[in-house]
Amino acid sequence: MLKVYNTLTRKKEEFVPRENGKVKMFVCGPTVYDWTHLGHAKSYIGFDVIARYLRYRGYDVFYIQNITDIEDRLIKRANEKDISVKELAEEFTQRYYDDMNDLNVTSIDKYEYATDYIPQIIEQIQGLAERGYAYEIDDGVYFDVSRFEEYGKLIHRSFEDIMKDERVSRIEPNPQKENEIDFSLWKKKKPKEPAWDSPWGEGRPGWHIEDTAISITNFGPQYDIHGGGEDLIFPHHEAEIAQAEALTGKIPFVRYWLHNRFLLVEGQKMSKSLGNYITVRDAITRHDADVVRFFFTFNPYYRPIDFAADKIEEARKKLEKIRNTAENLLILLEAGVEATGETDAGEIVEDVRKRIIESMDDNFNTADALAVIFDFVRCVNNLFTTGSLDRECAREFLGFLEELEDIYGVRFIKARDESLTPEQEEMIKRREKARAAKNWKEADEIRKVLKAQGIILEDSQEGTVWKKEK
Repeated sequence: MLKVYNTLTRKKEEFVPRENGKVKMFVCGPTVYDWTHLGHAKSYIGFDVIARYLRYRGYDVFYIQNITDIEDRLIKRANEKDISVKELAEEFTQRYYDDMNDLNVTSIDKYEYATDYIPQIIEQIQGLAERGYAYEIDDGVYFDVSRFEEYGKLIHRSFEDIMKDERVSRIEPNPQKENEIDFSLWKKKKPKEPAWDSPWGEGRPGWHIEDTAISITNFGPQYDIHGGGEDLIFPHHEAEIAQAEALTGKIPFVRYWLHNRFLLVEGQKMSKSLGNYITVRDAITRHDADVVRFFFTFNPYYRPIDFAADKIEEARKKLEKIRNTAENLLILLEAGVEATGETDAGEIVEDVRKRIIESMDDNFNTADALAVIFDFVRCVNNLFTTGSLDRECAREFLGFLEELEDIYGVRFIKARDESLTPEQEEMIKRREKARAAKNWKEADEIRKVLKAQGIILEDSQEGTVWKKEK
């Protein structure tokens, strides 16, 4: 039974989608005014794993992510660079796609742009105004939070309690607002800003209404999963609930709210002012995309994580161990060792698969799943060392690693480098003859020479295999 932690109820719940076998999933995407950073990577890899696992478990997942291509920071940056907002958004949207491709984030079915939904946004604002939830003042149209009785249910705070929070005064301050906490639905045009025609004059949408328009248009008034960073719980996701439920009268707007925890860098919150702001591009250049993907994949989305040098190195070594095992299996498969019947590979795989599912069914616990994967790796390595594996076992185990690649988006199997020089091949043959003659001294000397050249030899009852030193 799959259970997920729901921010709305603050407990783990059995996952039951609204429509049997089908999952509608929306995750807040980036505001495309700058390079994608590691906070984005943590979030989007986490939800990529969730979507992949749901599909693995047989669900038909329709996963949408929005692209915020109109927003205050975009306008400010475009004006600084003396280019249009559209040009800036297109530039960094493509860079975002490139970064996600390198991190193998491939589970998203549709990317939807806020500016493609202006008619739907206007229609929803009109609907809210007709129902008494929206009002117009000099600089735009606002949502009257006091009219929505359940405002605060996602953060589990009352309207009165929220109003006491000093942060409220920083939410789009305007003395004309009915309540300090009221948020904008439509912003009237200012100089050097893009604008669209509307019943309230030229302007542009507020941030929160963009996601509501996209999700309701594609999913209808209710759907299954909404994901994002924990920093979006308030006010963004709280506002989405208020808008949608006030507009449609359907409760709940979203059945399960999933939020990933914050990212730290060397124990501190990532920020440009601290000099520890790391873009995805910098990280994958420095550490390799596969290692970054592995690091974020096997630290569960719901836990805070510290992107520290020692932890990245630990992730690299763990990935290398799995790949070494996969490489040995490839060698065994190529060697064509005939079936011995000593090992029931299918039984081993089925046991490991069952344990991984148990871990992942517990709120997508990838850390526990990784522990199971390493139990599998140790088992395979022991069987390899004792000569208990054959070609069919290798095929079964490699097939299972491919299955895990589909779930986790991590490349566990790399093509083996076959490039040995003729001299190195000759040395390996000489060493095999020396071992057969029990000339251990000569065999050891050849091993040392090859190791100095970056060639590692591993002996087992099935013979000697080589690999390139990482």
